[in-house]
Amino acid sequence: MPGTLQKPLPNAAALGTMGSGGAGAPPGRNNFASRTGGFTGKEARTMGAPHYTVALQKIAAEQGLTVLHAAQDYATREIRTADVNRPGLQLAGFYNYFDPERLQIIGRVESTYLETLTPDQRRERFEQFMRYNIIGLVICHGMDPFPECLEMAEKYDRNLFLVRKDTSEFMADLIAALSSYLAPRLTQHGVLVEVFGEGVLITGDSGVGKSECALELIKHGHQLVADDVVDISRVGRVLFGESPEMVRDFMELRGVGIVDIKEIFGIGSIVRRMRIDLVIHLEFWQEGKDYDRLGNKEKTMEILGVELPLIELPVRPGRSLAMVVEIAARNWRLKAEGYDAVAELDRRLKKHYTHQE
Repeated sequence: MPGTLQKPLPNAAALGTMGSGGAGAPPGRNNFASRTGGFTGKEARTMGAPHYTVALQKIAAEQGLTVLHAAQDYATREIRTADVNRPGLQLAGFYNYFDPERLQIIGRVESTYLETLTPDQRRERFEQFMRYNIIGLVICHGMDPFPECLEMAEKYDRNLFLVRKDTSEFMADLIAALSSYLAPRLTQHGVLVEVFGEGVLITGDSGVGKSECALELIKHGHQLVADDVVDISRVGRVLFGESPEMVRDFMELRGVGIVDIKEIFGIGSIVRRMRIDLVIHLEFWQEGKDYDRLGNKEKTMEILGVELPLIELPVRPGRSLAMVVEIAARNWRLKAEGYDAVAELDRRLKKHYTHQE
C-alpha cells in the first residue's frame, strides 16, 4: 500500500487526461479509467512521480516497536525517507551531514560506547543529540534505555522506542517497509497481467483490444493484476504494478460493461501485485510500416528511470493476440536465460555456408 501523498497530482487541464470528458479523453469513449479518476490517453502515458510519506505511528505499529516516550507530534509525524541512521558518530560529537529526518537506531555498538562514558558525559551527549528535531530513536535488542537518554527524550519531547529484534534484522525489515511505502510511483494507462510467471504490461491506443487480450489470457490460466489503470512503483531498480483499490478485480469490456474477474473466474485468476518484466505495446496495423520480423531490433521503454524491454505488436483482424503475447513472454524469458533464437539461426546459417565453401 502506498504512503500518504505529499504533493497534489497535476490538475486535469495540465495533463489533458484525467477525469471524465477531459481534453485528452478519446472521442466517444466513456472510459472506465475516467469514471474512476484514473488516466487515459492515446499512448501509454506516464507522469512524474510525486513524493510520498508514511506515518511514524503506522511504521511503529507494523514493526512492533514499544513506545517509551511519545512526543506531541507522534500521531502526526511523517517519515519522508527510507534511509536510517546509526548515530555513533553523532553521540561522539560529529554532526556534519547529520539528517534528523532519518529514523535513528541504537544497537550494541553504540550502547557499548555509551557505557564507557560517565553519566554526566552521557547526559551531555544525549542532550546535544536530542536538541535536533529527530523523527525518532529506536533502541534494539530490547536493551534498557540509559536514564540520561530517557531524561533528554522527555525534556526535548522526542519519540523514543524499544524493539526486541537485533539491529541488523530490524534495519533490514524497516528499510524494506519504508522502501515499499516511499517508492517512486506513477499511474499508467494499460493492462498488467501475469503470463508464465512474467509480469507483462500491455499498453496501446484506446480501443486497440488490451482488455480483450487480457481476458483471453485469463481464460488460458494466466492472472490479471490491473485493467485500464496500473499503479506502478519502483523499489530499487525493480518495478511493481498493482490495481487501485477502487477498481481492483474489475474489467471493462465494450458492449458488455463492467465485469468482476474474481467472481467469474475464481480467486486464482487475479493477483494483487506483480513485478513488471516486459512491456507489449499494441498498435493498429499500418500498411507499409516496417515491422520487426526477426526480433533483432531491441527496443526499451523507460518508466521511473528503469528501462524495460518493449515489444510492439501490430493488431489486425484474425490475429490471436493472446497467443502472440504468450509466445512473446516465453521468448523473452528464454532470452533472459541466455538463449536467443535469432542468434541461433544466425549460427546455423554461418555453419551451413561455411561447410559449402
